[in-house]
Amino acid sequence: MRFSKFGVTEYDRARATPGVTLFSPLLHKVTYLIGMNGEILHHWDLEAQPGNYAYLMKNGNLLVAVQTPGGPPGLNAKGGKIQEIDWDGNIVWEYQDDYQHHDFRRCDNGNTIYLGWELLPEEHAGRVKGGEFGRKHPDGIWGDYIREVNPAGDTVWEWHMHENIEIEKYPNAPMSGTVEWGHPNSVMLNHDGDVMVSWRHNNLIAVIDKKTGQFNFEWCGFELGFQHDFQVLENGNYMVFVNQDPGPGAGSKVLEFDPATKETVWDYRGKPRYTFHSPFISGAQRLWSGNTLICEGMWGRIFEVTPDKELVWEYVSPYFTPQDAKGPMAGNNNVFRAYRYAVDGPEIQGRVTLP
Repeated sequence: MRFSKFGVTEYDRARATPGVTLFSPLLHKVTYLIGMNGEILHHWDLEAQPGNYAYLMKNGNLLVAVQTPGGPPGLNAKGGKIQEIDWDGNIVWEYQDDYQHHDFRRCDNGNTIYLGWELLPEEHAGRVKGGEFGRKHPDGIWGDYIREVNPAGDTVWEWHMHENIEIEKYPNAPMSGTVEWGHPNSVMLNHDGDVMVSWRHNNLIAVIDKKTGQFNFEWCGFELGFQHDFQVLENGNYMVFVNQDPGPGAGSKVLEFDPATKETVWDYRGKPRYTFHSPFISGAQRLWSGNTLICEGMWGRIFEVTPDKELVWEYVSPYFTPQDAKGPMAGNNNVFRAYRYAVDGPEIQGRVTLP
């Protein structure tokens, strides 16, 4: 298999998109910036393990969520402290919420939006359907809020899942259990400033109207395959990483679709299907060249394909966690997401060079 080799294993200089690639190996206290040959060009040492990932903002600083000791026990992808870190490793802003998890984004207005856990009130927890065959949690069922804070840390907008949607309409998948109802794993703002969210356990992606709190777009169905990284593209289409693409044989899929019709515009699958398969984490980025950078997270594999789905660059992370580390990531080289940046773009500002 391709992921039995490490570092850069494929590089078509004529067709790959020149730039630098950012990723945070899970359970490692570091974020790396690598060149097209896999060389480390820069890194940020973190004060704790990242909850999942980091990304570079338009001002050139790193935004990351690192783990804190507090928060609910036994839940995956916990962060707790969101930090903005400059190129030299200085923390220039931070905000702590021990219940923050998975995703966080800096808004165009300077605010920060993120996902957080909250324990469902009993009257709401009793309405949760599905999850018959998975794990339970001794505290009850955990739900979620989405919070936007300003630079001073004041809450300026908040949304609670159990208060704004019909609980019975969105059951957990049978094998998801009831530790959490929903399990959101991505949040971002679309071009209108509304909130895009992916809920893995419900096979649900939706856009929340910030004024009404209601969905103005939703897609809920097993065909989304416990998805990750729901996002809007520059062309207005939506893209999502389908972790478990239904059909014969195991496989994942990156899906670009028209939000008005839900018709497929472009997709990427492995050939054979099992050669591209990450049943959890993972994501994709549409590059300025028109190519797509894909993070096959389970295997620590980051690769770039053309619109014709041809492989032009591939890197497999050599950063494994110790076998005796705690949790499901022990002994693995998992990567939650990865991003490519142009050297002369605002995120890098020419601070590194490529050969």
